[in-house]
Amino acid sequence: MGVLQDKVILITGGESGIGRASARLFVSEGARVHLIGLNENELASALNEFGTDRSLVTVADVSDESAVIEAVREGVEFFGKYDVVFSNAGISGAVATIVDYPSDMFERLLKIHVLGAFYILKHATPHVNDGGSVIITSSGAGLIGAPNLSGYVTAKHAQVGLMRSAAKELAARKIRVNTLHPGPTSTVFQDDIEMRATGMDQTNAARSFDETIPLARHATPEEVAHAALYLASDVSAMVTSSTFKIDGGLTG
Repeated sequence: MGVLQDKVILITGGESGIGRASARLFVSEGARVHLIGLNENELASALNEFGTDRSLVTVADVSDESAVIEAVREGVEFFGKYDVVFSNAGISGAVATIVDYPSDMFERLLKIHVLGAFYILKHATPHVNDGGSVIITSSGAGLIGAPNLSGYVTAKHAQVGLMRSAAKELAARKIRVNTLHPGPTSTVFQDDIEMRATGMDQTNAARSFDETIPLARHATPEEVAHAALYLASDVSAMVTSSTFKIDGGLTG
């Protein structure tokens, strides 16, 4: 019996990176997963990996409220309920000073990270069993400032405020709400940010980021997935309104 036996978990951005690694771990612990994402090929691959008896996939943009409503309706119709909601979808945005930052990109980051998480909480949490868990993937950037990433940093900070409000509102139902704050993690998503931020190739960009981390390395998606597993499982029953860091000491 896994620690998530027969739990139903909604994961946005579930087709790759941290989302896919988390889905793989959750399924190995007995969960069934509903993956929402944009990449149809990767979602199809996930469905093939996890099986139609353990998983459902839906193509949807979390910044589109009507798409979120329909995705949740599909998930509830298939599974009957949710036990965990893992709001994990995100993009990196531009690397530029505030005066040069594209306004449309800044708005897009807020729509995906903040409105997207809001829509997921608004429409999925009514279908979460009492005693369940909500996890929002923020970032180390959601706890500290960083130059030339104002859109991403602002969106990730805003998710913390959303989490804290939701944690208070859902406490009466014993539903816990927390943000997960990975530091640099070895994914294509992170590689892209690092190369654009430093102007270096992937290897040297990663090495320069490692130098800023006290434990001197990137996390793996699997390590972040284990942090999400803790927050998703009943062993964290007294953990709510927390900013859960897995960043090798980067944010102090």
